[in-house]
Amino acid sequence: MNKSEDRFIQGIKDGIPIALGYLSVSFAFGIFAVNSGLYFWEAIAISMTNLTSAGQLAGVPIITGRLPFFELALSQIVINLRYALMSISLSQKLDDKVTLLDRFVIAFFNTDEIFAVASGRGNLVGKHYMYGLGLTPFLGWTLGTTLGSIAGNILPQVVTNALGIAIYGMFIAIIMPVAKRNKPVLGTVFLACGLSLIFTFVPVLNKVSSGFAIIICAVVSSLIFALLCPIKEVSHE
Repeated sequence: MNKSEDRFIQGIKDGIPIALGYLSVSFAFGIFAVNSGLYFWEAIAISMTNLTSAGQLAGVPIITGRLPFFELALSQIVINLRYALMSISLSQKLDDKVTLLDRFVIAFFNTDEIFAVASGRGNLVGKHYMYGLGLTPFLGWTLGTTLGSIAGNILPQVVTNALGIAIYGMFIAIIMPVAKRNKPVLGTVFLACGLSLIFTFVPVLNKVSSGFAIIICAVVSSLIFALLCPIKEVSHE
């Protein structure tokens, strides 16, 4: 086995824990998508072409509600903008043998967890390692969605409704540890929740589609706390 194969296998091994985590989350997404009105193959196709749990969750109501394509595109840009920043950062970790085409492929499967694992490597990473690191999470995400979308058509409604809540639990699990340590983040979360309630119950505003409501809540709350609590730059002398 040559060095390229060794690196590919190491990437696969490092991606296994990510794949196992994605399996449960994408299972919940599959159930959510089918319960929202999508066919099982549509849910699978979404997961195979988009590795973004938040973006997929926000996109399903827009798709099933037959809302404008512009609204879908704008919501995905806002929600997934961080991936562009992570890809720029990760590009500094890639060695000279990674071609432009390789970078496009790597950018496709560059999620939060894959970025964290790759960035944590002591040395520069090559394309063989990155392909292995992205393969197992991709398979885990797709397999979980497949199982969830099929289960959504087989399991009793009360069971699928209960399992569908798991994806919301995932977001709470992501937000709470950071919010407990960082007061500006906690404030942003509460403000976004408050704005969401306003768009849900206040007359006229409750006519705003869910996609635009998510965009407005996220952008407004983030901008307000970015202005109120800016992150201080640390100077390196």
